[in-house]
Amino acid sequence: MGKKSAPGPQPQRFAAYIEGLAEAAGHADRHGPLKNYCTGLLLPGERKSVEPMAARLAVDNVRRMHQSLHHVVADAPWSDEGVLDRSLDFVIPAMLRRDPVVAWVVDDTGFPKKGRESVGVARQYCGQVGKQDNCRVAVSLSMTTERASMPVAFRLYLPNVWVEDRKRRKKTGVPDSIQFQTKPEIALEQIRRASERGVPQGVVLADAGYGMDTNFRSELTRLEMAYVLGVQNTTSVWKPGEQPKPAPARKGNTGRPRKLLQRDAQHQPVSVKELALSLPALA
Repeated sequence: MGKKSAPGPQPQRFAAYIEGLAEAAGHADRHGPLKNYCTGLLLPGERKSVEPMAARLAVDNVRRMHQSLHHVVADAPWSDEGVLDRSLDFVIPAMLRRDPVVAWVVDDTGFPKKGRESVGVARQYCGQVGKQDNCRVAVSLSMTTERASMPVAFRLYLPNVWVEDRKRRKKTGVPDSIQFQTKPEIALEQIRRASERGVPQGVVLADAGYGMDTNFRSELTRLEMAYVLGVQNTTSVWKPGEQPKPAPARKGNTGRPRKLLQRDAQHQPVSVKELALSLPALA
C-alpha cells in the first residue's frame, strides 16, 4: 500500500476557528455545545433547528443532545456580537490578503415563520416570498470584496406590535431594555460600531428602504462615508451647486419682502426624476 499523504492545513485551521468561537462564548460549559451546534449547521439536512440537528449529532442519545443544544442557543448568556467579532478576526485578514474592501452592504432578510411566539414574527414584507407574509426580519451589514463577503453585523428587527405587547415579550424573554428602532436606525448603529471597531471601510450600498430615510443619508454624510442608495423618483434633492439658503433675519413684524419670496420660489429642491431628466444625455 502506498504511503498516506499528510493532511493539509484546512482541518487544523477550521478546528482553530471553531475553538475561537467557543472561547468567545465565555464559560467552559458552553464550549462543547457551541461546537456541536456549529457542526450540526454544517451537516447535511435541510432543517437546521435544534431537534433535527440533535438527531443527526447523537443518534443514541437525542434527548440529551437536544437539551445541550437548546441551552446554549436559548438560555446561556453569551454575546452574539462577541462571537461574531471573533469570527471577523479570522475571516477579514484572509479576505484582505486576496482583495481590498469595495463596499459595505446594508440589507434585511426575511425568514417565513408560522405562529405568534417566535420573537419578532409579524406580517411584514418578506424578501424570500416577495410579498407581505408572516415572517421575521433581520438587518445585516456585510463587508465585501470583489470575490467574497462577510456579515459584520446581524440583528433581529423587532416590530412595534412586539414592542407594545408586554405579555408576549415576557413570555418569550424579550428584555424591557429593547425598544423599537426602525431598520435604518439599526443599520446606522451597525455602521457606527463597525467603524469604531476598525473594519476596513467601503462604499455603503443599500436599497430604497434605507435610501428614502433622510436621517440615514445625513448620518452617513456626517460620518464622511461615501454611499450609493436606492431612492424613489419623487425624492427631493438640490441641484449640483445649490443648497438651502439660511433664513434671513426678520426686522420687526413687517414680514419678508415680496422680492425675496419670488427669489426663493426659484431656489427650491427638485425631484430626483426632474433632476435626472435635466442632465445631459451620455454619449
